[in-house]
Amino acid sequence: MLKLSRRAFAGALPLGLAGGSLLAGSLFDSPTALAATQDAGRTPVSVTPLAQVRIGRFTVTALTDGYADMPYGYFPGRSPADVEKAAIAQFTARPSGVRFLFNQYLVEDGERRILIDAGPAGSIGQTGELPKALAAVGLQRDQIDAVIVTHMHQDHMGGLIVGGKNNYPNAEVYIDRRDVKHWTDPAKRSGAPDYLQTSFQMAEEVVRLYPKLQAMDGERQIMPGVSIVDLTGHTPGHIGVRIEDAGQSLIMVSDMIFPVVHPRATDVFFLFEQDPAAAKAMRDRFFPRAAAEGALIAATHMPFPGLGRVVADRGQMRWEAADWALQD
Repeated sequence: MLKLSRRAFAGALPLGLAGGSLLAGSLFDSPTALAATQDAGRTPVSVTPLAQVRIGRFTVTALTDGYADMPYGYFPGRSPADVEKAAIAQFTARPSGVRFLFNQYLVEDGERRILIDAGPAGSIGQTGELPKALAAVGLQRDQIDAVIVTHMHQDHMGGLIVGGKNNYPNAEVYIDRRDVKHWTDPAKRSGAPDYLQTSFQMAEEVVRLYPKLQAMDGERQIMPGVSIVDLTGHTPGHIGVRIEDAGQSLIMVSDMIFPVVHPRATDVFFLFEQDPAAAKAMRDRFFPRAAAEGALIAATHMPFPGLGRVVADRGQMRWEAADWALQD
C-alpha cells in the first residue's frame, strides 16, 4: 500500500500546527499570543508542498514549481464559455482561467535520484519554486542523478537552463529523440506560432548546455523499475514514466490529462498540442485501459500532488483523486 512519510505530512502544515495540539492551553494564554495568532490568520502562510508515496523500494516525492492560470480559450474542442462553466462546477475557476499546477516528481531508491521534468522556472505564471522544494527535502540540483523530460514544452524543461546555465550538472538528461528532432528543427520553428517560440528557443539551449543528453528511441528502461512509456500525441515524442516494484506501480503521464476537461472528453485539446488527432487517439486508448487496471497516475497539471486514477462512472470517464495519505 501507499505510505506517506511523517515528514511530508508535517511539512504540508503551517508552522505551529505540526507536532502540537490546537487545544493546548498555552496557545492562547496571553493577549500577545492571541494577537499574534489573529495576525497570522490574516497573513497567508507560505509553505512548500510535499507529498511522498512508496512504490516498493522507491520513494516518490511530489514537488511543484508553481502554477499559472490558463485562459478558457486555450481548450480547442469546447467554447471558452463551456470550459468556464465546467471549471465553475468543479470549483477550479479563476478570473483569468483554469488553474494549472506544474508538478514534478522525484524518484529515489537509496542509490539514485531521478527527477521527472524540471518545471517552467519562472518562464510562465507564478513559478520557479522547484529549487526551494528540493531544498525542503534536503537536496540541491547538483545531487540529482538523472532528469527525464517528458516533452520539450517550456513548462517541462525550463528549469534545466534557467539563467542560461546547466542547472543539473551531474544529471543524465533523457528526452525522446522525436521531440529533440522536432524542437531543434529550424523549419518547424519558422512555421510555428508565437506561443511556441519559447519552447523552440529553450530546446536549443538544452541541447547546447547538455552535450551528453540521451535522445531515446521508444520505450526503454532507465534503471530497474523505472521505464519509459510512449504517449505520443501531445508532442511527437511525448512520453510517460512507469515506476514499479514489489507489485506496485505508478505511471507519470505528464500532459495526457488536463484539469477540468479530462478524462471525461478526449475530443478537447490544449492549445499547445502539435497533433490533436494523435493526442485524441492516444487518450482514447489510454483512459479505458487505465480505468480497467485501476492504475495509479501522476499528472503534471492536476491539483497537487497530481495523484489519482481514471475511473469509469456510468459510461463516462472521470478523475478520482487518489486516497494516498496515511495509507498502510
